[in-house]
Amino acid sequence: MPTPALGPHSTTTASDLSRSVGDIAELLDVLYENARHSTGGSLVSATQLRLMCLVDRHPGLRMRALAQLLGATGPSMTRLCDRLEAAGFLRRHPSPGDGREITIRLTPAGEDHLARIRETRERRLAIALDAMPAGTRHALAHGLEGLRQGLTTTADADADLSSQETQPAA
Repeated sequence: MPTPALGPHSTTTASDLSRSVGDIAELLDVLYENARHSTGGSLVSATQLRLMCLVDRHPGLRMRALAQLLGATGPSMTRLCDRLEAAGFLRRHPSPGDGREITIRLTPAGEDHLARIRETRERRLAIALDAMPAGTRHALAHGLEGLRQGLTTTADADADLSSQETQPAA
């Protein structure tokens, strides 16, 4: 993986950094896949794991909103939830505000399974991070915080744009 030039007088472009972040994301995907496979018990697919992570972050999320976040159709969302419910990892409930809407929550077994996967990932990441010099770790932490803020801002703007597109014209 090519490493972009770093330093106070660096001329690294956003495109160079984007490629580097993409390379790291691919390595993290491999690490996460290994963690997903090494936890034992019921194996969930990568898409099911993403669903579980979203539901964990947003308990009681409506099924329609979850399908939009995952870019899934209604029928495929139903199948994903069927499998996770059969494994004992999630439960569907009628929405308190609208009984026609379905909300999703992880079960204690689902929370435990997700926690084991996250623990394995974090342990493996910690090994790699411990091997880095302290100054490099600090710079990485600072850079990742900036990236997180940028991604959050972009995601918020995308959500605003998407909601405007679905509003009826005045």
